[in-house]
Amino acid sequence: MLQYLIVCPLVFLAGLVDSIAGGGGLIALPAYLIAGVPAHVALGTNKLSSAMGTTVSTARLAKHGFLKGKVLMAVCSAAALMGSALGAHLALMVPESVIKHMMIVVLPVVAFYVLRNKDMGARDRTEDISRNKVFAISVAAAFFVGGYDGFYGPGTGTFLILILTGAAGMDARSASAQTKVINLSSNIAALVTFIATGNVYYPLGLTAGVCSIAGHYIGAGMVAHDGQKVVRPVVLAVLGVLFIKIVSGT
Repeated sequence: MLQYLIVCPLVFLAGLVDSIAGGGGLIALPAYLIAGVPAHVALGTNKLSSAMGTTVSTARLAKHGFLKGKVLMAVCSAAALMGSALGAHLALMVPESVIKHMMIVVLPVVAFYVLRNKDMGARDRTEDISRNKVFAISVAAAFFVGGYDGFYGPGTGTFLILILTGAAGMDARSASAQTKVINLSSNIAALVTFIATGNVYYPLGLTAGVCSIAGHYIGAGMVAHDGQKVVRPVVLAVLGVLFIKIVSGT
């Protein structure tokens, strides 16, 4: 029972944050570990609850019409699945410390960009960019960030939102919706692996999944109504927590 009391409230909070700006894994995964769940089982169980919540936030944002193009979404999903699978295999060959040190340099640069770009996702700029370029950027982001999710993971949704609002010119709502589709695909790829290897604790994962659904539902509603005003500050907060987490090595 103590495990449930620790995990469920934190997974709800993680779902709320993740549905707005990504980075929910920074809260959810430590919750499982603090509750005494073994590391590999914690990873698999977290993917289960996360996938449940992400499905709901994706559906809610799609209902509000923020998903752009069925073909684009299908290709991005496929790219994220392939990228995540490749990333998981690379993780077995490359020391995790390599990407951690790289992120220490990258994160302050990204935070500086967000601070300077006060209009991040305030309006849709896709009309100013060719359709082919938006398509190419979105698919490339799905593949490479999906690969990062399979390899390491923290902040995946945040990086996707930054790329889609910056390089692809999407507004905050559309970027958040597309991020959910990509993130769900990479989550499913990883979840299948953990299920196949027996590293999912279903009773806790399904219960926490209900809390994740509640958090994602509320957060998706906030994005749908407030958009850029909600996304930008939460992105900055997630980047700050991620930087502290990597530097401290916890």
